[in-house]
Amino acid sequence: MSETAIAKKAAEVDVVAERLENAQTAIIVDYRGLTVEQANDLRKQLREAGVTFSVIKNKIMLRAAEKAGYSDLKDTFVGPTAVAFSNEDAIAPAKILKKFADSVDALSLKGGFVEKKVASLEEINMYATLPSREELLATIANLLQAPIRNVAYAVKAVAEKEADGNDGDAA
Repeated sequence: MSETAIAKKAAEVDVVAERLENAQTAIIVDYRGLTVEQANDLRKQLREAGVTFSVIKNKIMLRAAEKAGYSDLKDTFVGPTAVAFSNEDAIAPAKILKKFADSVDALSLKGGFVEKKVASLEEINMYATLPSREELLATIANLLQAPIRNVAYAVKAVAEKEADGNDGDAA
């Protein structure tokens, strides 16, 4: 292999290692058998969630993972490999990929890391079932509004009772 080719591969490893280091979450999948339409649909869903999806050679991934401190993932770099990187939402890739894999047999999760910690498939599947950040915020908002709403209903009921009582006294 020429020095130019070696330098090019080393640069690729550096780029992927940097992506791994910057990512909150990276989920590795086997995409063998996806149709073009399915792959485009998956990429669209991931892109809408701010997740990048890349097919990367196993040797490049192996070296980049070692460089980024994720050498525990080396067993996942077998066969066709694609990686979903998320720098923002830690569970978005897991949720989207799990849902897609459940509906399309051609996609299977292989492993990855969540919030910079290597996770087993069971852990990734558990993260995939968690509510999204928006769902959690809506739940918290509803919980905070409930007592205020109950007080408002009580005040309204007292006011209506007094109004009904005053009408009866006037007659």
